[in-house]
Amino acid sequence: MKRAIMAMLLLGLVIACQKVPLTGRNQLVLIPNAQMLPLSFTNYKEVLDTSRVVRSGGQEDMIKRVGSRIQKSVESYMAANNLSDRLKGFQWEFNLIESPQVNAWCMPGGKVAFYTGILKYTQNEAGVAAVMGHEVSHAIAEHGNERMSEGLLANGLMQGGQLVLGSLSQNQRSQTNALLLQAVGAGLPIAYQVGRALPHSRAQESEADKLGLIFMAMAGYNPQEAVNFWGRMAKAGSGQKPPEFLSTHPSDERRIRDLEKQMPDAMKYYKR
Repeated sequence: MKRAIMAMLLLGLVIACQKVPLTGRNQLVLIPNAQMLPLSFTNYKEVLDTSRVVRSGGQEDMIKRVGSRIQKSVESYMAANNLSDRLKGFQWEFNLIESPQVNAWCMPGGKVAFYTGILKYTQNEAGVAAVMGHEVSHAIAEHGNERMSEGLLANGLMQGGQLVLGSLSQNQRSQTNALLLQAVGAGLPIAYQVGRALPHSRAQESEADKLGLIFMAMAGYNPQEAVNFWGRMAKAGSGQKPPEFLSTHPSDERRIRDLEKQMPDAMKYYKR
C-alpha cells in the first residue's frame, strides 16, 4: 500500500512539472486551475472585504487604466506565443487599497491589489506599469501556485500529489488560505530556508522582472522606468535590508543590473 501511494505521489509530481513562459525554467505546479482559481478569487474577495478599497479618484483611475493596458499586452503576448490556454479562467480585476504598506501583488487568475503606500515610489503612471507588469508576471508564470505547492507539500496538506479541498479540516483550510496569501506576497513573508528556497524565490523575482519589462513595453510604457523605480526603492531602503543571500528578493543593485541587461530586448516591444 505504501509503495502504491508513493508511486501515485511520484507520478503526480512528474505530471505536475511544466515550464515557465519565456525563461523555460522547469517548475512544480501541483494544483490545477480548476481548484486554484476559485480558491484565489475567494481569498481576493476576503482581502477586499476587510480592506479600505479606494473606489474613486485619480489614483484609482490610474490603477485601473494601467491594469487594463497590461492585461491587453499579456493577452497579446500569450496569443502570439500560442500560450492563450494558460489564461483560461482568468477574471482580471485591479484594485487600490488605502494602506501605508509599500506593496502590490497579483493572485492567480489576474486579481491585482495595489497599496497606496507604494505610489510615492512609483511616482508616475509608467512607474505603476513597472510594478503592475512585474506582479502580473508572477501570475502568468504561476509562481503563486509553485510556491503554494511547495508549502502544501512541506505542511503535509497534499494527498497523493493532489490538494483535495473537500477532505481538509477547517484548520487545514485556514492553513491553505494562509499559504496562498503568503505565496503571492499578500500575507506574512514565507519562511524560506537558506540554500534552496531563498535562491528559488529570487529566481522567480528575476523571471517576473524579465516578463514584466516586456508586458509594460507592449502596453506602451517605457521599460526604462522599471530601472528608475528600483533605483528609488534602493535609495529608500538603504542600510535597512539583509544581505542578498538571506533575502527572498535579489539585491537592488543586482536587480537593476539585470534589468539594464534585459533592456535592449524589452525596447524591441516598446512603441513610442
